[in-house]
Amino acid sequence: MFNNAYCSSTCPTHVQIMTKNNVSMIFLLGFQNMEHFNILFFTILLGIYCVTLAGNFLIITLVLYSKNLQSPMYYFLTQLSTCDIMLTTDIVPNMLHIVLHDGATLSLSGGFMQFYLFGSSESSECLLLTAMSYDRYLAICHPLHYTYSMNHVFCLKLAIICWLLGISATLFLTLGIIKEHFCGPNVIDHFFCDFIPLLELSCSDTSIVQMISTFLCIPVIVCPIFLIIVSYTYIVLVISKISSSTGRWRSFSTCSSHLTVVFIFYGTLIAMYVLPNKGKSLTINKILSLMYTVLAPFFNPLIYSLRNKDIKDALLKFMYKNNDFCLIKSQIKIK
Repeated sequence: MFNNAYCSSTCPTHVQIMTKNNVSMIFLLGFQNMEHFNILFFTILLGIYCVTLAGNFLIITLVLYSKNLQSPMYYFLTQLSTCDIMLTTDIVPNMLHIVLHDGATLSLSGGFMQFYLFGSSESSECLLLTAMSYDRYLAICHPLHYTYSMNHVFCLKLAIICWLLGISATLFLTLGIIKEHFCGPNVIDHFFCDFIPLLELSCSDTSIVQMISTFLCIPVIVCPIFLIIVSYTYIVLVISKISSSTGRWRSFSTCSSHLTVVFIFYGTLIAMYVLPNKGKSLTINKILSLMYTVLAPFFNPLIYSLRNKDIKDALLKFMYKNNDFCLIKSQIKIK
């Protein structure tokens, strides 16, 4: 935990004053010792942010536009893209400011809001990935009942449940953090207001909030992981019974993109929050956080678009139709 002596030697003057007199403001240190690479890092980060937004908005547009993508799997994919847009917009703009100015000042209430949006999007994404694995389980293990079981109404209810559980769990945890007493220091050696860094600012007993966090991990992280493992265990057993290698590959390819996203997302989350923090440096924690807050939303649309024939076909048709429209419009103007 940082103290006032540390801040006096490393933080700007206006931050030192806030540390002594005002506990309503916090200072995010971001990435230290990167003065010579700030512009390069800022440019890369801005490019990733733009591509992330463009890729996820494109997937949502294609699913809404294409009749061939009107299936439960792609409906859940639009919900996943919404989570990624929400997450990256909550984290990256402030991170860009931190990189450009070697830190950023944020109100304590703003820190709570950032954590709430971050937690809501991450929790909802955990549950949505579980819903997608259940969709793949029904499609491969019970194909005859798939259309009846995974109908439009059920998909809508499942998505609403995922969002409500994710938002409610994070709201409950955030309210627990807000009730804590914050009397300094106000320096966070991170690029966003995560759970542990926020708790380290509190000068009261945080054991109850930590117990709440542990309890909420069961429905949000532990149960989803268990259900995903069970779903894919049945999927693998069914696929292994298919006689032809072509049939096995065709069946597995329908869930390979989702499985890749699950490995990336849960792998970084487990490394960050489940594995012991002892021995992990602050730099490693920041890199892991960078993986699931910035890189995962960036890779998700690329994984689903590059490895999915339906989305690539829908994109080509969308571009072809727009080109025809632009051509007709230009010909009318010429006439």
